Amino acid sequence: MNWEDPRVLVVPVAGVSFRIEALDDPSFDPGRPLALVPEPENEHDPNAVGIWNEARTLQLGYVPREDAPRLSGGEQAVSIWRTDGGLRVLIAPADAWIGRPR
Repeated sequence: MNWEDPRVLVVPVAGVSFRIEALDDPSFDPGRPLALVPEPENEHDPNAVGIWNEARTLQLGYVPREDAPRLSGGEQAVSIWRTDGGLRVLIAPADAWIGRPR
């Protein structure tokens, strides 16, 4: 899903089925900040961007292959909702304000 601003994306996390046990970790609960980690040395896709919990201790999956090349590397990401066997993530520019519930 794209917004009027092409720098704002809502994407499903790709590859969750390979790390399904990570999906239940509270660090991926809706509203939690996430880390986007580029993997230029990834042998399958040099544009790959991993999606990790904020502490970078647990990886859930990847930004979808078709969206990863559009990222500049400075974006922020937030978990927004769980789906059956997956997670949707909001990706926005570093200078965007993302309101979080109190």
